Amino acid sequence: MLRAMSDATNPERALVLFSGGQDSTTCLAWALQRYAEVETVGFDYGQRHAVELDCRPVVLAGLRAAFPGWSARLGADHLLDLRTLGQISDTALTQPRAIALQAGGLPNTFVPGRNLLFLTYAAALAYRRGAGVLVGGMCETDYSGYPDCRDLTMQALQLALSLGLDTRMQVHTPLMWLDKAATWALAQQLGGAALVELIRRETHTCYLGMRGDLHDWGHGCGDCPACALRRRGWQAFEAARA
Repeated sequence: MLRAMSDATNPERALVLFSGGQDSTTCLAWALQRYAEVETVGFDYGQRHAVELDCRPVVLAGLRAAFPGWSARLGADHLLDLRTLGQISDTALTQPRAIALQAGGLPNTFVPGRNLLFLTYAAALAYRRGAGVLVGGMCETDYSGYPDCRDLTMQALQLALSLGLDTRMQVHTPLMWLDKAATWALAQQLGGAALVELIRRETHTCYLGMRGDLHDWGHGCGDCPACALRRRGWQAFEAARA
């Protein structure tokens, strides 16, 4: 028989998995509207697009400047070194190779175990910080079929983390059932034009790590799967607003 879980964490404190990209920035805004205290965590896992790590402090500073109410709730930012994941991965996100489909049907941008590790490390940090909520940008609507982005995976992790830490650890994925156009619309709903423009200008999505010129949908190579999704989502979002 399982005994009652402890109260080691606070359900009013959230830790957001924050990469510096469109999705995680939208999730951060979502959390800042809902929780009394919000902290952020990012991961250096040897990704080719490590430029996203440089975008993180810029986006955080932009949020603080544009949204004073959110700034009061936004606490510490943490960056964890997970480069051993890159060392054992043989993927287009961690090695300089062309993006392509693998024999099993998944793109070679799939980093096995990435979200499993991210959430495990985030939960360990959240426990130490007294946060009872993890927020991530996982989505199985507009995605590449990654199995660790699926809702069932998130549900299973929530249970495992709560049991393993002996305290309630909620895992929220606000974008799970949204396509990219709806993600842009959510940002508009949460923070208006100021948030949309901050995301467009300062976040990073491109798998190849290219910033380059500013397109109408943001920075990036424009051709990789991540850029294509972001561009199509922006175009659909703009068409809906016209």
